[in-house]
Amino acid sequence: MKKHVVLGLALMFSLFSFAQKKELKVAEKAIKSSNFADAKSALQSAEALISAMDEKTKAKFYFLKGQALYANGSGNDSDIAEALNSFKTLIDIEEKSGKMTYTTKANDIKLAMSNAFIKKASDAYEKKNYAVSAVNFERAYRVSTVDTLYLYNSASVAVLGKDYDTALKLYDELMEVGYTGITTEYFATNVETGEEQSFPNSSLRDISIKAGTHEKSRNVKTESKAGEIAKNIALIYIELGDNDKAIEAIEKAKLSSPNDFNLLVSEANIRYKIGDKDKYKELIAEALAINPNNVDLLFNLGVVAADEDDFETAKKYYNMAIETDPTYTKAKMNMAALILDQEQGIIEEMNGLGSSAADDRRYDELKDNRQQLYKDAIPYLAAILDVEPDNLSAAKTLMNIYSAIDDMPNYKAMKAKVSELENQN
Repeated sequence: MKKHVVLGLALMFSLFSFAQKKELKVAEKAIKSSNFADAKSALQSAEALISAMDEKTKAKFYFLKGQALYANGSGNDSDIAEALNSFKTLIDIEEKSGKMTYTTKANDIKLAMSNAFIKKASDAYEKKNYAVSAVNFERAYRVSTVDTLYLYNSASVAVLGKDYDTALKLYDELMEVGYTGITTEYFATNVETGEEQSFPNSSLRDISIKAGTHEKSRNVKTESKAGEIAKNIALIYIELGDNDKAIEAIEKAKLSSPNDFNLLVSEANIRYKIGDKDKYKELIAEALAINPNNVDLLFNLGVVAADEDDFETAKKYYNMAIETDPTYTKAKMNMAALILDQEQGIIEEMNGLGSSAADDRRYDELKDNRQQLYKDAIPYLAAILDVEPDNLSAAKTLMNIYSAIDDMPNYKAMKAKVSELENQN
């Protein structure tokens, strides 16, 4: 009786084995002819027998399943995700068994998949189809989770597409894997042209150095993207009306990068956006301690002081920005505006004066003060036109000032310039 049972089980396993191989052969043949629907159907039948498969057959099954679901790139989102899972399962099986029969082939397919995803993502991004771009950048990352840049790209593009739920999920994943975006760039100078060139890695750069075609090698570490990630997470929460979570995201990022310049600036901008100007100024001061010549930060402090009607402080920061970068026209324009804004107070006082002798004397003083304001603004506006000759706003303001102070030669010259610029537009 026992012999019959053993014989029965052996026969059953033989039938299972035959069925497995038959279905896998059908799937393999269908894949070769790009008949992916039939391949998936055959594999679905084989999957019912997977518990009876040996490791080699399982590896082949998942290899074929990955190919069938990917369908040379025509698979839908869920099929492609499952294809990647199938290749991962295949690789796990062969790593445990030590027999790499299909892993190399799967890796070749994954490389082709990655290249296809990156191209689709890039093409969609150029067309501003951010949803498609984000999906394909994420797919490229899922193919090789070492390439965290693609996950970062996916999150960033999702933000552009206002898909905030997806962006938050991806940013959280980036934070979990400790992504900073810091990379090393490799440079060397071309001996023949004298121009510095970048290399994809140090090995290729060093080969060129040894060959004598390049010299003066140097490595440059890129800046951390932790600040930008934290800023984007915070901005998403602000967009969603959750300021507390926005600040929480910043504080969380600061735990790993407390002295990150970009993170300080990002938090400062968030604080400013929610109206916490005191904290904003404090954080910008910390950032300036790290990078004292950052002209944008100096300018921004000037803007905040001007908003608070603190003329002297605003003037100090605008002038510091101009001293740091004499071509920084935004500070010059704001400085001119800051000076001219004082005119309103003078006009109001002039209009409120009576007709007494004392009032007449005060009126003349105020008139002189008003003229002096115009003259004080002229150097800043003229300096803007030195850097930006086509700045219509600066030219119009100068024209009006020359008219107000009765400087007819300069008025006529500036009027002609304004007319010329307007005709160009």
